[in-house]
Amino acid sequence: MPRGRCDKRVGVIGIDISKDYLITSRGRERKYENNKKGYEEILKMKPCAIVLEPTGVYAIRPCQYFKERGIKVLQVSPNILSREKEFRGKKTDFYDAEKLENMADKAKEYEYNPLKELVTLYLFLKDIEVKYENRLKRTLFLVSDNDKINKERLEKLANGDFTQEELYNLEYTPIVLEEIRVLAKTLLETQEKLKEVRRMIEEQVPEDHVLLTIPGIGRLAAGIIIGVVGDIRRFPKPESFVAYCGLDPIVERSGRGVISRGISKRGNKYLRSLFYFLAKMNYSRNPTLLKFYESHKDRLRGKKLYTALARKLARIVWSVWYNNKPYEPK
Repeated sequence: MPRGRCDKRVGVIGIDISKDYLITSRGRERKYENNKKGYEEILKMKPCAIVLEPTGVYAIRPCQYFKERGIKVLQVSPNILSREKEFRGKKTDFYDAEKLENMADKAKEYEYNPLKELVTLYLFLKDIEVKYENRLKRTLFLVSDNDKINKERLEKLANGDFTQEELYNLEYTPIVLEEIRVLAKTLLETQEKLKEVRRMIEEQVPEDHVLLTIPGIGRLAAGIIIGVVGDIRRFPKPESFVAYCGLDPIVERSGRGVISRGISKRGNKYLRSLFYFLAKMNYSRNPTLLKFYESHKDRLRGKKLYTALARKLARIVWSVWYNNKPYEPK
């Protein structure tokens, strides 16, 4: 797409984005709809660049639209915004747009990340899979003493084949069997789609990506981490990344004592679950985690130990990725 002409007098425009509207910073408050009609109205101003805050899904479409029409699109990190004390002091959409306009030198050029969309879809499908599995187990309990689920049994149930099942012949059994058939069929379809999306995610991860040097982190795990985090440079310290994952410890001080209250769980739930799973299943493959496990297993047990391992793994991921250096045991 050829780059469009811009009006030097207009220059940079800050835009505050919500689901329904785009508020621009030029002169007086102007409100445009967050749709094609609104984008075309903004294009008539012929801006050289647009600065905005990456407000999730509502910012993706306008960013891509303006970029493909030759406008330089810049995004200001939420971390930078939070450090600007005046940014939220006077709260109006127009004021926010003006502040964004003045932060162009601190913004980063927008880039479409297909991996992020794939990971979002994968995690959505995983949530659906868990819900259908739980519902199916609940429904099986109503008519059977066996609630175990495997692919062979799912395929039979999805086809309405109950010949190998020992069922309770109760008043509600016919209705429940139909629900089981529908649930089994949907669950199989979801699992097949998950395999397809997983393959697509793995294909998006470069073979030489530095995260793959960490023992226990494969292409899927690396893809999920990259897709969720995006740019690791937005976390200047490992503590900020650990907090983003919700693995930062809550510590309360009372007098001379220090009491641990577990972890905050305020960050990304998917990364928190992923690091916990990887740490629990693969700590023996990672020399750093294994050493940590051996030195703490007598003091910490169960979930506390695996949570501490997950936090350690998050710090390893940050160090390797942020410094772009292959993993080395310490």
